[in-house]
Amino acid sequence: MQEKASQNGISQFLPIADWLTRYNKEKFNSDVFAGIITAILFVPQGIAYAVLAGLPAQVGLYASILPPFIYALLGTSRTLSVGPVSIAAIMIASALAAPELAQYGSPVEHAIILAAEGGIILLFMSLFRMGGLIKFISHPVLAGFTSGAAILIIFSQLPHLFGITADACGLDIVCQIKFLNPYSAALGVFSIALLLVMAKPLSRLLKSMSVRENWATGISKTAPLLAVIITTVLVSQFQLNTVQHVATVGEIPRGLPDLSIQFLFSGKEHWIALLPSALFISLIAYIESVAISLVTANLRHEKINTNQELIALGSANIATAFSGGMSVAGGFSRTMVNFSAGARTQFAMIIAIILLAIALLSFTEQFANIPKAALAAIIMVAIIPLIKLREIIDTFQHDRADASTQLITLIAVLALGIEEGVALGILVTVIIFLRRTSLPHIAVIGQVEGTEQFRNIKRHQVKTWTNLLLIRIDENITFANITYITEFISEQAEKQPQLEHIVINCSSISYIDTTAFEALKNFVMAIENRGLTINLAQVKGPVMDKLSQMKIEDKLSKGKVFFHTIDAIKTLS
Repeated sequence: MQEKASQNGISQFLPIADWLTRYNKEKFNSDVFAGIITAILFVPQGIAYAVLAGLPAQVGLYASILPPFIYALLGTSRTLSVGPVSIAAIMIASALAAPELAQYGSPVEHAIILAAEGGIILLFMSLFRMGGLIKFISHPVLAGFTSGAAILIIFSQLPHLFGITADACGLDIVCQIKFLNPYSAALGVFSIALLLVMAKPLSRLLKSMSVRENWATGISKTAPLLAVIITTVLVSQFQLNTVQHVATVGEIPRGLPDLSIQFLFSGKEHWIALLPSALFISLIAYIESVAISLVTANLRHEKINTNQELIALGSANIATAFSGGMSVAGGFSRTMVNFSAGARTQFAMIIAIILLAIALLSFTEQFANIPKAALAAIIMVAIIPLIKLREIIDTFQHDRADASTQLITLIAVLALGIEEGVALGILVTVIIFLRRTSLPHIAVIGQVEGTEQFRNIKRHQVKTWTNLLLIRIDENITFANITYITEFISEQAEKQPQLEHIVINCSSISYIDTTAFEALKNFVMAIENRGLTINLAQVKGPVMDKLSQMKIEDKLSKGKVFFHTIDAIKTLS
């Protein structure tokens, strides 16, 4: 028993110990296959997302070595693939675009400090057990932000896709066409076509030919690497980079990243200037990672420890800073490929890391001629599914407030910027929440004949009484809604000239704050001055405890507290 408790204690802080003790050959075989397939995505995505962030290609590759290994040790998801991701990349690009940063150093230095600050923020959050923070950012805000960021990413990649080098054109399409590089455009369009054909169409074809599902998934997911290989061979064979000025990645240093602490000695002004952006990037990275983890974990009935995820992702981002990489998070496409290919544990990611390390040690010369048009195509095809305009329309049909929040966030991200858009979306969510809370659903209820059930008089045929008014409040009572509640009860009381007693059914009330209690006390006095009584029924235990502490019995000098609403009817009618 003591040994088992010790193992549980170790696995709590080092989750790898949990699955490693139950590891077997079957899981190993599945992990090796999934690791090979996932490694295929590491090179094109690592380079592509570094370019998207405005950084050298190796920064994205370095972020795919040490960080996923650290996550494999500390993370609670068995299949999450940690590394550079598109949303974080566009946020990094937005942060690096600030002109005031130029005085502090190079974009690579900024990106490393952003990663370090993000990691520290996540670890700091873990100390206060803030893993449940994901619950406080609503789905409409996340969906609107994701769609807006995806649109920004697509527009940022169009010049790379078509080889447009003239920054002065702006949105002038005629001008852009004039500076379009037909060779880059051809490589970009070819890459998009290849990616689309090898996605669902090829996967469906292979499955119809009775190819095993994980093999079909693996083959179809080689499309990004295949697009990179074919276009790179074309550039090299016909010297398109020198003869036709096709933009390429350029030279990438051979070898694994060197560990460095140089970023720690940057001036405090440098760190302070980047802190707001680091806060947003780390929060979005954490929320995106946990959301993806929960999707795959639920499919296999596994559990995710959200607070341990803060530690794992925080440590991974600090690791990427020490190894010269960019901020990392769980990538949706890589994770789903890893999961679909049959990964059972994080050993699949360790296999992928080993293969990437071999590539960095052996093949970096071949990476130099990778055309940016192919990378732009990979990013755009991966990003397009994240634009969910149809979801806004569908949401509008059943919840206009949520749809409005989603649309406002999307527009704000496009018009104001990513950080400002998210902040505005959260503000709108809070305002809508307060408005909903301040206008709670309140029903006048009556008794269903022959039962002890009470229902809304507007929805059911029920029995009512001329001397009784039964009210059910379907919300907690707070400072924000107490005025609306008291006004509603007063209006209903005026409609019954023979009214003697008001009974408030408290079955849906879980909390009453101090401000609301004081207002309720004054309301009871005003009602009793009119010759009426206020009575309570079906009060929940925690609410009753608080009301007893505030001596509710003294405030209801003429009214009573009843265990059931039917008891109030028997006594007062």
